[in-house]
Amino acid sequence: MARSTAPAAIDDFGAWLHTFLQPGALIELAALVLCVGVAWGVVRGLQRAYNPDAERSIWFGRRGVDGVLFPLLLLVLAYGARTLTALWVPQAVWRVAVPALLALVVIRIGVKVLEVAFGGAAWLRPVERTVSWIAWLAAVAWITGLLPVVLAELDQITWKLGGTTLSVRTLIEGVLSAGAVLIVALWISSAIEARLLRDASGESLSLRKAASNAARALLLFVGLMLALSAVGIDLTALSVLGGAIGVGIGFGLQKLAANYVSGFVILTERSMRIGDMVRLDTFEGVVADIKARYTVIRSVSGRESIVPNELLITQRVENLSLSDPRVWQSTVVGVAYDSDVALVQRLLVQAALEQPRVLREPAPLAALSAFGADGLEFTLGYWIADPENGQLGLRSAINLRILELFREHGVEIPYPQRVLHVRPAAADAPAVRGLSGTVSPTGAGGAAQSR
Repeated sequence: MARSTAPAAIDDFGAWLHTFLQPGALIELAALVLCVGVAWGVVRGLQRAYNPDAERSIWFGRRGVDGVLFPLLLLVLAYGARTLTALWVPQAVWRVAVPALLALVVIRIGVKVLEVAFGGAAWLRPVERTVSWIAWLAAVAWITGLLPVVLAELDQITWKLGGTTLSVRTLIEGVLSAGAVLIVALWISSAIEARLLRDASGESLSLRKAASNAARALLLFVGLMLALSAVGIDLTALSVLGGAIGVGIGFGLQKLAANYVSGFVILTERSMRIGDMVRLDTFEGVVADIKARYTVIRSVSGRESIVPNELLITQRVENLSLSDPRVWQSTVVGVAYDSDVALVQRLLVQAALEQPRVLREPAPLAALSAFGADGLEFTLGYWIADPENGQLGLRSAINLRILELFREHGVEIPYPQRVLHVRPAAADAPAVRGLSGTVSPTGAGGAAQSR
């Protein structure tokens, strides 16, 4: 890796402080304030023009000064201003401001990219603090001139790894290079994902989700290979490691590999899409998200089920909205045998049509479905197009309206009826007396029958 040229160290703190107190330092401070104002104004104008609601933007952040664009633009302006002012005044302010701005850019890029790529993760806070501490310590070492000395000492600690000679400095630079490359890969993949998923819905949403996942995996793999090559590690030495990983996947990671493969199959063949209403065993809900390893199904009651993708491939899953979002529902009601059948059918259809969620086409249908023991049984069937909003509440509303209409029109909902036939006892059979009175003995001709 190419060695960077270190800045001039502040060897004599008293001389630097004396330079800082000279009138030329005021020119540097004025130039720095001017750079801050220009950078803030440009970013603010761009934010209002192109991205006013940039809550998760890498460039802007929640406010104009929180994103990457502001410190990056400020760093560029500061470099230009330092070059111009160095023609007239000795450098004092810039020797501190430029490394500090560079550290700020590194911190903001790392933090914002991770925040956009892994928003809401619990480990983001510790990582942000770690990146901040490393960047500020490196800036202090750079300003004081301690960084070249430390790097030179670390370069003396070496060891051989196969045909490659590594040092502690090379290892540290490799880790930093790998981190930088992976952050850039995450940045690009996050931009691709945001672009692909923008205004996507229905069938295209799942396909674009699969494309974004594949692009992220490919970019991370390529970035890791480039980082290892930059350190000087021979990639052919990783063939043994790759073979070991393949054997591990074949034996110990079968389920994990199967879930990842199943996830890409689901996303590419679009048998299940985000927003579909599905039923798996006894759990029913809406597909909230499809990850590479699992799928999140959210029920209408608010519960979320995390289902491994392999189960969605190998088991029977009912997709209630794969080709048609309409779902058929029904409710059963019984009326007395002497009721007006035509009136009952009309009232049932009226109760269904009064609900705005019930579709008019196909129209609701009330059918005489059975001759029950207590009365006539009617089945009211109707279609809805939004099963994700719940079904029990709609069925309850229709049943309540049916009860009101039946009471208004005098339609009787019969209670369970039983007819008791009592036969006279035989003359020669003695009566059995009990607490409740005289009961005929059971037998072929004296048993009480009911139906």
